[in-house]
Amino acid sequence: MDSFCMYTGVCSWLVMVGFNSTSFQPATFQLTGFPGQEAAYHWISVPFVVLYVTAMVGNCLVLCIVWADRRLHQPMYLFLCMLAVNDLGMALSTLPTVLGTFCFHSTDIAFDGCLVQMFFIHFFSFMESGILVAMAFDRLVAICNPLRYAAILTNPRIVRIGLVIVVKCTSMLFPFPFLIKRLPYCKSNVLSHAYCLHSDMMRLACADTTLNNICGLFAILITYGLDSLFITLSYIMILRTVLNVASHKQRLTALNTCISHICAVLLFYVPTLAVPIIHRFWKNAPLLVHILMSYVYIFVPPVLNPIVYSVKMKEIHKGILRLFSRG
Repeated sequence: MDSFCMYTGVCSWLVMVGFNSTSFQPATFQLTGFPGQEAAYHWISVPFVVLYVTAMVGNCLVLCIVWADRRLHQPMYLFLCMLAVNDLGMALSTLPTVLGTFCFHSTDIAFDGCLVQMFFIHFFSFMESGILVAMAFDRLVAICNPLRYAAILTNPRIVRIGLVIVVKCTSMLFPFPFLIKRLPYCKSNVLSHAYCLHSDMMRLACADTTLNNICGLFAILITYGLDSLFITLSYIMILRTVLNVASHKQRLTALNTCISHICAVLLFYVPTLAVPIIHRFWKNAPLLVHILMSYVYIFVPPVLNPIVYSVKMKEIHKGILRLFSRG
């Protein structure tokens, strides 16, 4: 926690120093969908509408099923609700500009509005990583210490875990709008996507962005780096425990409870890591590849997470069947 406070304090101080210089901000940024395909935007909007509807309906179904069935008010399902709320937040944070770009050819976004969207996109991305760590901890306790599972993961403790994740993500991202706002812009105001990202906005600045790069790298390492390390260590401990179980059937049963979480981790971290790797090591890749990968990074977790959990978790699957049978 001290490192978070030091990070926020140092970045904020440097930002205040940077505000002493004159900055020139564009009134608006111009969003980009698929360059050269503007005539086909109405057709391109169809799969985006399907993706948004799937994400909204799927995550709302998960929340309704857990809320309606008191038997599901258990740690594993409460963490799943956190994930569903976060995925809804991610979808809603990009929906206005993405559908505005493709459905209505509305490509302008106000500078401050772009800052707000940038903050929330990165916030929900960091939150997802933290929630996946909490879900890994849930599986670790359930498999390695099942007798104390209910005593360790009480409802007040789950609430505190959620608040810690929110505070951590907010403190990590708090400096970023100010880091962008301090930069002068004298180049093009055309962004590379139909939504605002820190790296994309930073690219357009005509000043030294070393501070932005350092703070961005630190935030990524502290968030994705440490979170992925904690998840890996959790599954190493889970595997050690499972392999010490004599019964083959019990091993499979224990591992089966982790499959949906492992899928969620892969759905989140594979696109998250693939986007910067492609940008850094495959710079000659066609522009379409870069654009599609950026949309995969935004859309895959919110769309596929509820599908994975509804298929792999029997109680959620049964809840969906009961809901539709009543209808």
